[in-house]
Amino acid sequence: MAAVQDGPIESESDTETKTDALSDGAGNITGSSTGALSSPPNAASSATGTSKSMAPPGPENQQTLLAVLQYLKKNNLLESVDILRREAGLSDDGGDSPDAEGSGGSDPAVKVGEGGDANSLLNRVSIATAAPVVVAAPAPSKASGGESQPDVNVVLSAYSQQGDPALYDTYYTGLKNFIESVLDCHRAELSQLFYPLFVHMYLELVYNSHEQEAKAFFDKFGGDQECYYADDLRVLSSVSKREHMRGNETLLDFRTSKFVLRISRDSYQLLKRHLQERQNNQIWNIIQEHLYIDIFDGMPRAKSQIDAMSGALAGEARREANKGKVFYGLLKEPEIEVPLDDEDEEAENEEGKPKKKKPKKDSMGNKSKKQDPNAPQQARIPLPELKDSDKLDKIMNMKEATKRIRLSPENLPSICFYSFLNAYQGLTAVDFTDDSSLIAGGFADSTVRVWSVTPKKLRRVKSAADLNMIDKESDDVLERIMDDKSASEAKVMYGHSGPVYGISFSSDRNYLLSSSEDGTVRLWSLQTYTCLVGYKGHNYPVWDTQFSPYGYYFISGGHDRVARLWATDHYQPLRIFAGHLADVTCTRFHPNSNYVATGSADRTVRMWDVLNGNCVRILTGHKGPIHCLTFSPNGKFLASGATDGRVLLWDIGHGLMIGELKGHTDTIYSLRFSRDGEILASASMDNTVRLWNASKAFDDVETDDFTATTGHIHLPDNSQELLLGTYMTKSTPVVHLHFTRRNLLLAAGAYNPQ
Repeated sequence: MAAVQDGPIESESDTETKTDALSDGAGNITGSSTGALSSPPNAASSATGTSKSMAPPGPENQQTLLAVLQYLKKNNLLESVDILRREAGLSDDGGDSPDAEGSGGSDPAVKVGEGGDANSLLNRVSIATAAPVVVAAPAPSKASGGESQPDVNVVLSAYSQQGDPALYDTYYTGLKNFIESVLDCHRAELSQLFYPLFVHMYLELVYNSHEQEAKAFFDKFGGDQECYYADDLRVLSSVSKREHMRGNETLLDFRTSKFVLRISRDSYQLLKRHLQERQNNQIWNIIQEHLYIDIFDGMPRAKSQIDAMSGALAGEARREANKGKVFYGLLKEPEIEVPLDDEDEEAENEEGKPKKKKPKKDSMGNKSKKQDPNAPQQARIPLPELKDSDKLDKIMNMKEATKRIRLSPENLPSICFYSFLNAYQGLTAVDFTDDSSLIAGGFADSTVRVWSVTPKKLRRVKSAADLNMIDKESDDVLERIMDDKSASEAKVMYGHSGPVYGISFSSDRNYLLSSSEDGTVRLWSLQTYTCLVGYKGHNYPVWDTQFSPYGYYFISGGHDRVARLWATDHYQPLRIFAGHLADVTCTRFHPNSNYVATGSADRTVRMWDVLNGNCVRILTGHKGPIHCLTFSPNGKFLASGATDGRVLLWDIGHGLMIGELKGHTDTIYSLRFSRDGEILASASMDNTVRLWNASKAFDDVETDDFTATTGHIHLPDNSQELLLGTYMTKSTPVVHLHFTRRNLLLAAGAYNPQ
């Protein structure tokens, strides 16, 4: 299960060395470190023990070798210097001089002449394609190079040309014909090679200024790639010159990160044998340099299994990336007694009184009263202490839970839709408070607006002068500090200088977060309706932000491809989660607040440990940028939605996809589980809300599949069986969903007149 480091045409003396890519000052890859191979693979005959008579190389070959030696010495890579000297047959004493004498070398296929001059020795470097020169050196940074650094990089950039550009077509066609001729069980797995090889071969042609050959290569094979790479290929087609690569971060990421392929051992051996027989250096060098082949023992995967997990920018996740322990259980709830006061007893009729019995009241919390074996330690991360107001809110929550409707396929939730009419400002984000009393909207005109959805109007705290006149010891002091004159159904808050893309209420309803194109996250007080703090850390637009279920912490993600963890009383981030290859488009806290999930335009979902900042899960399978995430109430499952119109269900403990829900025809913007976890609701830009049978989807998964060696399960195509209902709006894309404490579903969106 390691990266492919060995090759069919590699000498034993090279297998102990490692390869690193070399880059120029702009970060572009300038050389493949597997050797200076300027001839096609069939010209490499030294592996068979037959020497070729070659003309002595010119002075530029001497300069090349000496420049490489000088570069390695400068970076104190003495082991690599010794390897290079040994391969070239240079003595330790005279290796730095063009007139150095050879020591005979270790390659029996190439004999050194009597003169032992540098030309005959350097000739071995140029023809020994079976034993390539391996340079193990870190990529030089812009700041580390001296005045001579660009010249050395120019010399090393020649190594990026691995073969005749006219033969790229032949190499790719040969591999394609081979894969199409193998057995069906291997063909699906080996077909995964087409896309990454196509991209890297095209970029290599472009980088080495073979524009005509690159265009012909793209036109011939671009149409053969999988449909879910269409957007990437569109970007790739616009890169026709070397200069275009410098400013394209996505292509630079693709070029420098290893594309992960998961292949069975039998299929891999088949591929290796083919490349060895054909001596196809060009293909093998790309596999070695830019691909990570995750080999597993067992039966090859079927095409449907491969397609379900494919589509991410950097291929599938490595299996070891999802093997770490994740504490997905819920934290133990604090012991709070629920009083039965007279008002409650009077308000309830005879039918409701049995629900007030204590066993019933505690039924909601019983799951978390006992310590969950899969839960993290209570003090694993510091959480804020419960205030009296928090305890009162929890009591109200427990009372509401006793009146919660138990949902099922026969008992679907009612849906209340909030339409934003005349939203000429451009609605970009929506959120509800946990108790469903407030709704907030972020708008493209940079404003944040808050509405009350109850008869109770919104009021501000009185001014400082008026507060001094209040008796602070009175029982109703919290009521007296509010200014009745400021009461209104909505409040508008100004502060951002760009569209507001993310919005989130705190659990205690005292604060509101908003993230914007201006690169800031702002914390607003819902007592004064003013901005308290502006958090500056992102350098580009911030697409999403969300409060922790316990308050205090919050997460943000943006165009700079990282997510940041903050605390409300720190103006600098506590953690920076870096790893995505494209924008972080959505963020979500786990119910126990020990983990955060991030969705990205690189088409992966990642889970991060808040305690140490490590990435503990990488989930691939979406075919488009991910726009929404939600955890199940028990913390065991995760649902994700993307522009591909699919909802994917994940088992967090095992890091595996366990379900795929198809039905939406446009981007999915919001997902929510009901409070009991029985129903999953999805909202889309196709103007619909769909309800899915979540409990059946999870129950149908056989746990035996998780223990399989390969870690792959077969996903049944049962979306229609799991779909419980589809509810259409007239002309309103649905951007947000929220289940109330009694399992009423609230939806929101801006009316879009056609």
